[in-house]
Amino acid sequence: MLLLMCVPAIIFFVVFNYMPLPGAWIAFTNFNYRDGIFGSPFVGFKNFEFLIKSGQLWMLTRNTILYNLAFIVLGNLLQIAIAVMLNEVRLAWFKKVSQAAMFLPFFISSVLVGVIAFNLLNYDTGALNALIRQTGGDPIKIYSTAGAWPLIIILVHLWQSTGYGSIVYFAAIMGIDRSLYEAATVDGASAWQRIRYVTLPSLKPTFIILVLFSLGGIMHGNFGLFWNLVGNNAALFQTTDIIETSVYRMVLAQNNFTTSTAVGLYQSLFGFALVMTANWIVRRINKDYALF
Repeated sequence: MLLLMCVPAIIFFVVFNYMPLPGAWIAFTNFNYRDGIFGSPFVGFKNFEFLIKSGQLWMLTRNTILYNLAFIVLGNLLQIAIAVMLNEVRLAWFKKVSQAAMFLPFFISSVLVGVIAFNLLNYDTGALNALIRQTGGDPIKIYSTAGAWPLIIILVHLWQSTGYGSIVYFAAIMGIDRSLYEAATVDGASAWQRIRYVTLPSLKPTFIILVLFSLGGIMHGNFGLFWNLVGNNAALFQTTDIIETSVYRMVLAQNNFTTSTAVGLYQSLFGFALVMTANWIVRRINKDYALF
């Protein structure tokens, strides 16, 4: 019966994860519609050489990894901090209201987030520049200032995801043996000492597992957020362009299937190597925390 229940999931992975794999051959060809995927001229690694020589691959890799590292590190720290603080609050109604308020941004569409950001930040009618004008300052052209966007994107991502992520840590805290807290209280431990010596060590396995899962997607950006915040704004590409948005533009605007497939294949192989390396390091430190 259990095997029968697994059949839909197996069919899903076969159809959407394994059947498209032969399409990766496009990355090694000069693809044209007339000859198809396997009939198009074979060009070896020339598509990859073009990306490397143009510097585009390095920029996309740098932006994607740095953004994801910021999301993983800052996101997990904030989620743990919020979960720990909520655990110390004794008022049940305050916990529920706080969790609901922090959970809400996760359900807001990226399209709506992009619209809100535009109404806040645009040069002519944005609320921020209106406030600056009223105080006698010079308005800021944020949509042409590439250096400002890493901070904006990271803040928006944290605003959307921290409440949702903290639920996992809060659930892990609820699973900690209460007798540990009682013993610590009897021994005279303060609230901070209970957090430091009971709560945080107990969250360590959850933290490592979540980080390993996050590293698996470190080469995958939050396409909806990036595209709706930045769009096709070339002035910001240097600091905001990630692999997903670049591939989307290549296919949508240029019909460039070969280069976009090469970038996608590079993304998958690099991400796989990164996960294997991270898992190997964790296994060397403590094999109980490794994924496999």
